[in-house]
Amino acid sequence: MLLGTALDAMLGDPARGHPVAVFGRAAGQVEERLWADTRQRGALFVLLTVGPALAAGTGLARLDRRTSVQAAITAAATWTVLGGASLGQEAEEIATFLESGDLPAARKRLPALCGRDPNGLDANGITRAVVESVAENTCDAVVAPFVWGAALGLPGLLAHRAVNTLDAMVGHHSPRYERFGWAAARLDDVAAYLPARLTALLAIAGAPAVGGSARRGLRMMFRDGGNHPSPNGGRCEAAFAGVLGVRLGGVNVYEGRTEVRGLLGDGPPPQPADIHRAVVLSRLITAASAVLAALIAGYAGDSR
Repeated sequence: MLLGTALDAMLGDPARGHPVAVFGRAAGQVEERLWADTRQRGALFVLLTVGPALAAGTGLARLDRRTSVQAAITAAATWTVLGGASLGQEAEEIATFLESGDLPAARKRLPALCGRDPNGLDANGITRAVVESVAENTCDAVVAPFVWGAALGLPGLLAHRAVNTLDAMVGHHSPRYERFGWAAARLDDVAAYLPARLTALLAIAGAPAVGGSARRGLRMMFRDGGNHPSPNGGRCEAAFAGVLGVRLGGVNVYEGRTEVRGLLGDGPPPQPADIHRAVVLSRLITAASAVLAALIAGYAGDSR
């Protein structure tokens, strides 16, 4: 897992043929054949897509028991499921556009990072969207894979990536997915419950490195973490808001649908410089969670 983390930091996501993108296209084909406006069909969709990912991880774990082979396979799988390097790169690029005053370029780039409609956003709105996305996706794309990798090895790494990808695809409050996407969204909530809180605590621990306040981050996590439609994303965003000393939350627009969220934090709206701080904090969390996961996995292996 440590080697896979290093590969992600050095190489980022492959430009073409990313296994997660391949999985997403395959899941999309299953959705086209299976879709119906019921929770039952949505649950079957999750079973038919996550099941093969879990089976693939189990098969790879048993493919070759030699330590060197298992290390190579696990490193490749970790690199595949992690998204920390790309997350930071996308956020930094948008911050650069904002700092140069190129609002159209920032709007054009935002959909690569989050799903909200960028057309009606000013510079402050885009900045807030980026900081919130960095906070939430540090859990989804970094800490959660490590937690499940430490707990279940290769099957945990691949199954979590599958679950999180399905949530991004169908876990929306929309006429098409309100029922069909329910199972994927709830499963992702369960999978991210502990990782989200670990993400928040690691952000608080890293506060001094970004000139932030650990005490304020802890207070905001408990005070404002529930002011969010997600039982997990709110914990991460509230902790980041407190650490960075900014205010997050408010009105978001997704494909014409307006969603009013509670406010997180007491500070002013975030500025482009706060995006850079959030990225530094995300990278610190990545390093810390990678080491923790490796230690836990190593201890579990020794115990067996």
